[in-house]
Amino acid sequence: MITFGVVGIEHPHAMNLIAGLRDAGARCAGFFTGRPNPVLDRCRQRFPDVPVVDDARRLVEDPDVALIVSADVPDLRAAVAVAAMRAGKDVLVAKPGCTTSAQLAEIRAVAARTGRRWVVAFSERLHVRAAVRAGELVHAGAIGTVVQTIGLGPHQLKRSTRPAWFFDPARNGSILTDLASHQIDQFLFYTGSTDAEIVACTVANHATPEHPAFQDFGEVLLRNAHAHGYLRVDWYSPDGLPTWGDGRLTILGTAGYIELRKYVDIAGRPGGDHLFLVDAAGTRHVDCAGVRLPFYPDLVRDLVERTESAIGQEHTFTATGLAVRAAELATR
Repeated sequence: MITFGVVGIEHPHAMNLIAGLRDAGARCAGFFTGRPNPVLDRCRQRFPDVPVVDDARRLVEDPDVALIVSADVPDLRAAVAVAAMRAGKDVLVAKPGCTTSAQLAEIRAVAARTGRRWVVAFSERLHVRAAVRAGELVHAGAIGTVVQTIGLGPHQLKRSTRPAWFFDPARNGSILTDLASHQIDQFLFYTGSTDAEIVACTVANHATPEHPAFQDFGEVLLRNAHAHGYLRVDWYSPDGLPTWGDGRLTILGTAGYIELRKYVDIAGRPGGDHLFLVDAAGTRHVDCAGVRLPFYPDLVRDLVERTESAIGQEHTFTATGLAVRAAELATR
């Protein structure tokens, strides 16, 4: 069993990280965050047995703590990770793992020097049963060779629930650094790619004039020698949608294709985790309700055995690097 501490609780993803690790058998030594906020209150209600500590160093310097978890304000996550790795801890962060190329370069350097792991939880793949099943089908050759992914990541904005830092790209990162990192991770994973060229990237603000620096739309076109990818992310999902976003992914292969409707099948089947498969035999809907989510059990084992079965370190660096680079190149 490993013990982890949480440094920075500013986004609800913190609760998913904590719950996933605890369900996998890890123990939480405590929470620290820089200021009181509603997410911390929700964590305390959900995990009443976990103490709140008054100094991050109590967790980072604790010899019994092997892993530091963070869902801090995005521009602060890199500093949390660097301090933790220098103290001999592995790191698990919510996406985006960092917001600038300079931050990523420092994380890479410190990880190489210390031998510590830096893991980003790309939840739109790792926490989704349909996405896990799609990976199994792709790797079994169900649709031939994958040549393209089309990833859509729309979200509900819900302005009144967002803290001030959310609307500041200097704090929250670009919409491409943030939301599009999921789709970039999926492109790399399902196409079996280790890198890609950014062909084009665009961001815009079409519906949030009260925050002129904010980006509420983004798109990226990727390619490499064997695959292509297109992704679109936005903050336009209407309140009538019964979930936070209609996340979709199409995986195109040379012998068929898969479509995921991760969170809702509009006016169709109830619930989420919908996988549709088209191949030479016909079309079918695949029930993913019983699919095991391996990420957290695999991660806990990886941290003990120093393996990389949950997610590769270079994959994490590459996905994050492409997202950050796209944000820096994007036209508006």
